[in-house]
Amino acid sequence: FLLKNHMQPESALYVSSQNASTIFPAFVNRLEYSKQEKKIAITLHNLWKNDSDIYVCAGVVKNSSFLSVNRSGTMVLIKEVEQTGCSNSSWGIYGLTIVAALLFSVLICCTLYRVN
Repeated sequence: FLLKNHMQPESALYVSSQNASTIFPAFVNRLEYSKQEKKIAITLHNLWKNDSDIYVCAGVVKNSSFLSVNRSGTMVLIKEVEQTGCSNSSWGIYGLTIVAALLFSVLICCTLYRVN
């Protein structure tokens, strides 16, 4: 099992010893995994703020329903990022570049006029 176990406890992934797997509803289309021998690599996509939690791997002890948790887990913290308007700042840069080019052209023209 891959479990979220702190803020909002829930299951994310179950992989059986026969390689049957279940991706739980909150992670459908957002979780991929690959398994090689006894190692599983898990990738989460399109994370949301409420995905922040401590994720742990757990195994079911044979012939019981007891979960054995491996290590202390991995903390995943999703922070919201402010979107900045790239188009607004790029127009400012283009405008300044054009004004600088025009001023430079005027300076060159004035210098050539005075030389003649």
